[in-house]
Amino acid sequence: MKILVPVKRVVDFNVKVRVKSDGTGVDIANVKMSMNPFDEIAVEEAVRLKEKGVVTEVIAVSCGDAKCQETLRTAMAIGADRGILVETTEELQPLAVAKLLKALVDKEQPQLVILGKQAIDDDANQTGQMLAALADLPQATFASKVEVEGDKVKVTREVDGGLETIQLTLPAVITTDLRLNEPRYVTLPNIMKAKKKQFDTFKPEDLGVDVKPRLKTLKVSEPPKRGAGIKVPDVATLVDKLKNEAKVI
Repeated sequence: MKILVPVKRVVDFNVKVRVKSDGTGVDIANVKMSMNPFDEIAVEEAVRLKEKGVVTEVIAVSCGDAKCQETLRTAMAIGADRGILVETTEELQPLAVAKLLKALVDKEQPQLVILGKQAIDDDANQTGQMLAALADLPQATFASKVEVEGDKVKVTREVDGGLETIQLTLPAVITTDLRLNEPRYVTLPNIMKAKKKQFDTFKPEDLGVDVKPRLKTLKVSEPPKRGAGIKVPDVATLVDKLKNEAKVI
C-alpha cells in the first residue's frame, strides 16, 4: 500500500507576520519558514501506518519554488521514503495545487492521500476537497483517528458538537485535524539519512497542468488595533455604555 502526503512550506507558526508596506501581501523576507503543522501531522500518521506494517511506501510531495526541498527533507527525516517536488515560481492557489496532486495521483496510483486540513498561511481549507473531487475519490476531512482495515479505512472526524465515524473504500483522501497525533521530534541522524533518499523534481508542464492564478489579491491589511478596555463602577454604568456607546443592546 502506497501513501501520498502533500506538504507545504509556510511561515513558521511562532513568527508574527508583517504586512508589506504596499499592501500586496505578507513580508516573508528573512522570516523563518517551516512545514505546515497540519501537514506534519499527516506525515506522522502515514509513517505510523508504515510502522504498523499497513503501508509499504510513503511519498512526500511539495509544490513551490526550490526552497521547498527543505520541507521535503524534513518529511523524509520524519520517515517518508522519497520526495517529489513540483517546482514553479508561480503563486500557487488551492485549485492549481489540487490539479498538480491529481496528476501525481494518476502517476503514482497511491491507495491513500493524507494531507493537512488547511495551511496556516491562507487558511483556505480547500485543497483536499478539490483533490477528492478532481480524482473522483471518497474523502474524510478533519480526521482525529485513522484505522486501515483491508481495503477500507475507518476515520473519526471532528464535527460541530462531537465526533463522526465514517468508513471509506480505498483509494481515498483524508485531511488531518490537530488531535490526530503528535509529530515526533526529528533527530540529526534521520536528517542525515534523508539526504540519501530518492528525490524527484517535475515542472507543472511535465504534468500537463496550468497553474496560472485565477484569483487576484486586491489588498492585504492588518486587522484594526483593539482599543483598551475600561472599568465601570456599577452595573447601571455598564448597561448605559453598552446601550449608548457600544450600541449592542
